[in-house]
Amino acid sequence: MKELAACGFVILVFDMALCLALWAGLVMLRYSSWGGLPGVWAFGAAKWAVLHVFTSTLTDGKPEGVLRRLVALLCLLSPVFESGRILMAPPSQPYAGPSPDLSMLFLGHMSLLLACVVWEKGLCGDSKTKNDNIDLDARRLLVRVLKYFKPDTVYLIAAFSFLILGVICDTYIPLYLGNVIDMLGSENHQTSAGYAIGQLALFSLGSAVFSGMRGGIFMCTLARLNKRLKHLLFHTLLQQEVHFFEENNPGRLSSRLHSDVDQMGRTVTLNSNALVRSTVKTVLMFRVMFGLSWELTLLTCIEMPLLAFLQNKYITWSKDLKEQIQECHAQNKDLAFQTISGIHTVRSFRAENHELRRYNEALDVMCAVKTRTGVYGAVFLLIRRLVTLGIKILMLVQARSLILTGHLTIGSLLSFFLYQKPMSTNLKEIMYCYREMMSTVGVISKVFSYLDRTPKCKKEGELAPERLEGRIVFQNVTFKYPSSTDVEPALKAVSMELQPGKMTALVGPSGGGKTSCVSLLKRLYEPQEGQILLDGEPLHHYKCKYLHQKMALVSQNPVLFSGSLRYNIEYGLSDCTLERVKEAAKKANTDNFISELKNEYDTDVGECGGKLSNGQKQSIAITRALIREPQVIILDEATSKLDVEMQHAVLREVLTCGRTVLVVAHQLTTVEKADHIIFIEKGAVVEEGTHQQLMAREGRYYRLKEELFS
Repeated sequence: MKELAACGFVILVFDMALCLALWAGLVMLRYSSWGGLPGVWAFGAAKWAVLHVFTSTLTDGKPEGVLRRLVALLCLLSPVFESGRILMAPPSQPYAGPSPDLSMLFLGHMSLLLACVVWEKGLCGDSKTKNDNIDLDARRLLVRVLKYFKPDTVYLIAAFSFLILGVICDTYIPLYLGNVIDMLGSENHQTSAGYAIGQLALFSLGSAVFSGMRGGIFMCTLARLNKRLKHLLFHTLLQQEVHFFEENNPGRLSSRLHSDVDQMGRTVTLNSNALVRSTVKTVLMFRVMFGLSWELTLLTCIEMPLLAFLQNKYITWSKDLKEQIQECHAQNKDLAFQTISGIHTVRSFRAENHELRRYNEALDVMCAVKTRTGVYGAVFLLIRRLVTLGIKILMLVQARSLILTGHLTIGSLLSFFLYQKPMSTNLKEIMYCYREMMSTVGVISKVFSYLDRTPKCKKEGELAPERLEGRIVFQNVTFKYPSSTDVEPALKAVSMELQPGKMTALVGPSGGGKTSCVSLLKRLYEPQEGQILLDGEPLHHYKCKYLHQKMALVSQNPVLFSGSLRYNIEYGLSDCTLERVKEAAKKANTDNFISELKNEYDTDVGECGGKLSNGQKQSIAITRALIREPQVIILDEATSKLDVEMQHAVLREVLTCGRTVLVVAHQLTTVEKADHIIFIEKGAVVEEGTHQQLMAREGRYYRLKEELFS
C-alpha cells in the first residue's frame, strides 16, 4: 500500500512538472492561448501517453488499476473542465483558454488528489470490498420495499411532479433576488426592478404551493403503505405454527408489527422524498452557481468529497449501534410486558425490587449504547463543521479578488452565498438520508424475514364433509416438542381410539402426555411419527377452519379477549345472531348469571376477562365451544371451577347429538361417568377400560385413584 501511494505521488508531481513546463514555454514564446479547446484536448492526449509510459516504467510494466485511474483523471481533468466552461459561458463571450493563474493549477491537482483518495479509500476501496455483499443486500431490500408502493403509483407520480416543480421554483428564488438588488442600483431600475420583483414573487408562490401539495400527498402515501404492511405482516404471523410463538415473545412480535413497520415506512418514504428533492435541487443549484462564478463553485465542490469520506466512515460506525438500540428497545418492552402481565405472580413473591433491578439493568445497557452513539455523532459534527468553516474562509478571499477585478457583482455574490448555504445543507441531507436508509436495513430485514417465513407445518387439505361421525384414532403416534430436542419424546408410539357418541377420559400423572394428545388433536403441533385419523382421514387433509369448528377445545384456564360477552361467545364466527348466542348460553347453563348483569351480553369482560371470576370464564368458554355445534369436544379440566350442578348440566349437553367427548380431568365424579378411560404415563398408554374394569385390576389407575381421587 505504501509503494502504491508513493507511485501515485510521483505521478502527480510529474504531471504538475509537465503542466508547468508547458506554461513556462507559452510565457517565453509570449503565447496567450494554448491553441483553443482542441489544443487542450491534444495536450491531454499527449500527456496520457507520456504518463502511461512513465507509470509502466515505475511498476515494471504492470501498473495497478488505481494508478491507471489516477492517470486518466489527470489527463481528462483540464479538457473536460474547459469544455464545461465553454458550454456554460454566454455565446457572445469568446473562449480565452485555460487560466494563466498558477494557483489554479495547484488547486486543481490538490482537489484531484483529494477526490482520488476519497473515492479509492472511502467509496471504492477496501472498505467497499468488505461490505460489497452487505450493500448489495441493502439495495435489494430497499428495492423490495419500493415494490409495496405499486398500488400508490398515481399518488407517487403526482407527489414527485409537485416535488420537482417546487424545487425548480425554490432554486431560482436567490437568483432573482440577486437580480433585484443589481437592478435597484442601476439607473433604469424602476421598470426592470418591477419585472424582476414580479418574477421573484411568482417563483416564491409556486414554491410554497407545490411544496405543500407534495408534503400532503407523501404523508397520505405513507399512511397507506403502513396499513398494507401491517395487515400483511399480521396475516403472516397468524399463519405460523405454535412453536414460532413460543420462540418469539409477544412483546417483541408486537414491537416488530408496530414500531418496526412504522420506522420502515417512514424512513423509506420520507427519506426518498428528501433524497430526490435534495438531489434535484443540488443539480440545479450547481448549474446556477457555475454560471455565476466557476472559481467559487470549484471551492465549494472541494467540500463534497471531504464530507462524503467522513459520512461513509460515520455510517459504518453508527449502523451497528442503531441495530443494538433497536434490539434493546424490543427487550425492554418485552421485559415490561412480562412484569406487568404477571403482576399477580410478582406481587405474590414480593419480587418488585427484583423486577425493578432487572429493568434498570436493561435501561443501563440501552443508555450505554445511546451514549456511544451520541459521542460518535458529536465528533462527526465537529469535524464536519471545521471543514465547512475552512472552505468558507477560502471562498471569502477568492470573492474579494473577483469583485476587485470586475468578474463578479455584489448582487451575484449575494445570490451565490444564498445558494452556498442551501447547497451544503442539501449535501448534508443527501448524506443523512442515505445513512438513515442504510441504518434501517436491519429493521427492514427483520420485518421481511417474518414476511418470508414459511410455517413449519403441513398444508391444510380440502376435506369439509357435511356430515362428520367423529371417530378419532391415534396410530403409533410419537411426538417430541420442537423446543425439547434433548429430552425424551412426550408421546411414544401411542395408539388409542375415541368412539363417537361416547365420553373418553384421559387420566394419568402430570407430565404423562395428556396435554400433548390434546395439542396434537387441535393441530397445534404435528407428530414426528404415526398419524391421527378423523373418520379414517389424517387431520391435515381437512380444511383448518372446518376442523377447528367441528373440534372444540375448552381448557382449564380459557383465554378471553377484551370486549363484550357476546363478542367472546361468537368469537371467530360470522353472521351470528343474538338468539343463537342466547341459545348456546342456555345449553351451557350460563344464561342465568349473564341475565343478572346490567348490560347482559354487552357487558365488557375487561382485559383478558379480568372482570369475570374463574368459574364464569369457564362458563363463557364452554358456551363459545357449544355455539359452534362441534362433533368433537375436548374438555381439558374445563369444569374444574364450576359447581356440581353446572358440571352435570355441561356433561349432559356435550353428550347429546352423538358427540365424541374427550375429557382430561382429575375429578372422580367426571372420570367415573366416562364410557372409556385411558391411563397414560411417561408418554405411553399403560391401561384402558371402564372405571369398574380398571379398579378391579388394581393397576396404575387404581393406585392413582387412591392417591388423588380419594
